[in-house]
Amino acid sequence: MVDKIRVAFIYKPDYPFLTGQHFDNTTYYFFMKALKRNSKLNVEYFPSKHKFDISKLKNNFDLILIPDNLNEGTPDELIGIRESKLPVISRVGDFHDVQRKGKLPYDKKYKIDYYFNFMHEDYFYRFYPQNLKYQTIVFGIEPELYQNTPSFKNRKKNSILNSGAVGNPKLKSRLANRILNPKKSGWYFYNLRTKCNSLEYVDYFGMKNNSYRYSNYFELLTKYRTSIAATTFYPTIKYWESTASGCLTFMEITKKNRGSYLGFKDNETAIIINDENYETKFKEYLNSPDDPKWETIAEAGRKFSLEKFSNDVAVESLVKLMNNIL
Repeated sequence: MVDKIRVAFIYKPDYPFLTGQHFDNTTYYFFMKALKRNSKLNVEYFPSKHKFDISKLKNNFDLILIPDNLNEGTPDELIGIRESKLPVISRVGDFHDVQRKGKLPYDKKYKIDYYFNFMHEDYFYRFYPQNLKYQTIVFGIEPELYQNTPSFKNRKKNSILNSGAVGNPKLKSRLANRILNPKKSGWYFYNLRTKCNSLEYVDYFGMKNNSYRYSNYFELLTKYRTSIAATTFYPTIKYWESTASGCLTFMEITKKNRGSYLGFKDNETAIIINDENYETKFKEYLNSPDDPKWETIAEAGRKFSLEKFSNDVAVESLVKLMNNIL
C-alpha cells in the first residue's frame, strides 16, 4: 500500500463540467474539490486543450486520472501514453452512447486500465466488452451545499416536484420518436417520469436551452416536501440529490434500472415506486401530508445520502481502487 498516492489529473480546461460554471457541477466538485481534500492523495492538475506530453510527468507520479473516456474532457492526444507504465483510471460517461460517440477506440488510445462511475456494473457491461475493468463509485453530494436545509414543515406540501428531461407528450412526436428515434427519446429513458407530468398535483420543472429553468436546483428541491426520482435504465444523481435535500423522495427502483444497489429502503429512507403503484403511492401521501411519518422518512433518507454518497466517501472508494491497482 502506497502512503500518499501521487495523481496526475489531465483534463481539458474548457470542459464545461469542470469549469464550475455549468448548471451541473457534479463532476467539478468531485474532481476539482473533493480529490484535493483527501489526505491520502497528492493531486496535481494538468490542463491541456489538445495534446499533453506524458514525459512531462517524469517519475513524479503513481498514476494518471482522466475525467472521461472521450476527447470531450480529456485532451485529444496523450503523447507517449503507449510507452508509459503509469496506470490510467477514467470516469466513464453515459454507457448507452458508447457506439454513437465512438468511445471504444479511446480505451486503447488513452490506454485505460480501469473505469468508474455511479452506474451499476451490469449496465456498464451491457455496452462495453467484458474484458474491460469497471467499478461502481457513487459520487455527487458536496456536503457544504446540503447544509441548512429548510424545515420539512415549511415546504410546499400539496404538490409533488418533478424535474429533468422528459418525453414530448404530443402524439405526433411520440409516434415519430417510436419510428425514427426509438431508443433515444425521453419516453425511452424517462418513461415513468414523463407519465407523472400528466397528474394535476405534479409540478414540473424541465430544461430549456440545455439548462434547467430553475438556476439553483438545491433551492428548488428545498421548496418542496416531496420529489420524484425516476429513470428507466439506471439511477442518476437525482436520486441522492433529492434525498440529501431533505425531500421525501418517490424513487423508481425496478429490476430494469437495477436501483436496489443504492440501498434505499421503502418507507424507511424513500418511497419506492414503479409503473403499477406510483399513483397510489402519491395519493397516500397527499391524503395525509402532515402525517409525521413522512418527515421521518425524509430525514432518514437525507442522513443516509449524506453519509453514503458524499464526494468524500466516493474519493475514499477511488483511493482503495488506486491502491489495489498499484
